[in-house]
Amino acid sequence: MRRAVCPGSFDPVTNGHLDIIGRASRLFDEVIVGVLVNQSKQGLFTVEERITMLREVTSSYDNVRVESFRGLLVDFCRDQQASVLIKGLRAVSDFDYELQMAQMNIGLAGVETLFMPTNPLYSFLSSSLVKDVAKWGGDISAHVPDLVRDQLQTRLRP
Repeated sequence: MRRAVCPGSFDPVTNGHLDIIGRASRLFDEVIVGVLVNQSKQGLFTVEERITMLREVTSSYDNVRVESFRGLLVDFCRDQQASVLIKGLRAVSDFDYELQMAQMNIGLAGVETLFMPTNPLYSFLSSSLVKDVAKWGGDISAHVPDLVRDQLQTRLRP
């Protein structure tokens, strides 16, 4: 079985993330969305809330599942029996960082990284930008699923 991991914090998941997950689901038998538990960083949503949202918005994909992980990503890949990481790239600046990580991951555990260029519709999109726009009352409906938009509006409402 060809299995890949699509890792991230997904705080919150955006349409850009979903584009990469959906495209990866057509290339692999199974895609595991790995939600990073980073105890040194406080997210807007808890890991459990992010997992719930991700499971809801990826429910149309029969071969996608969502799990959390802490520690080294390559250890999570080994635990999941996945030999490939999927990383979306928005710009050259993403590549500079992700290339270093990919080289470390292959050196540590032989885990390959597949870089997927983002759809141009989402090339500027990030979870941080979505949160900032939502915080100030901007319309984020084109950038996140309705469920996420509603959760953001509820969470950020003064």
